[in-house]
Amino acid sequence: MREAVLLTLCSALLLAGCVPAGDVSRNRPYGVDANGDGVDGMTVGHRLMEAGEHELALKAYLRGAGEIGINADVLSSIGSANLALGRLGQAEKLLERALELDPNFVPALNNIGVVKMEQGDIGEARVYFQKAFALDSGETDSIRENLMLAIAQSEASVYDTTQEQESSGFRLVRQEKGKYVLLSDL
Repeated sequence: MREAVLLTLCSALLLAGCVPAGDVSRNRPYGVDANGDGVDGMTVGHRLMEAGEHELALKAYLRGAGEIGINADVLSSIGSANLALGRLGQAEKLLERALELDPNFVPALNNIGVVKMEQGDIGEARVYFQKAFALDSGETDSIRENLMLAIAQSEASVYDTTQEQESSGFRLVRQEKGKYVLLSDL
């Protein structure tokens, strides 16, 4: 009995030496805070997303959904984790559902804009970013950067019509005043 107590104390001391100094609660992202109380799944998921652990964050968000139910924040968080994992179709459906519940939920607006950018739908992405930017009053740097990128890419696609004409295999040639002919380069 005495040996078991001594072994337990030694183990605790060894493990205590493994915890880095600083904020202990940040070093425990898996559901236990410094007081020994459970941390909700959404908080755990947010911490895991910040740490780049997207698959684990997805599991934590699903746990959070079981704890608090389905709402715009939960759906947006699950969609964001899917987006980070490259699952654009799943992310899009979840983010759209979040926006059905709360059309002005800024994180969902921003993240569905990112999905649209990834899918090449720059115009629609720009609309989502503009709405998110307006609702956020321009305070979030990432939303501002996403909007500027969408604006730049949409304007670049408007002015870059020569590249589309060259790659199409056709040329527009002027024959005489007011008459043009479309010729094939093939």
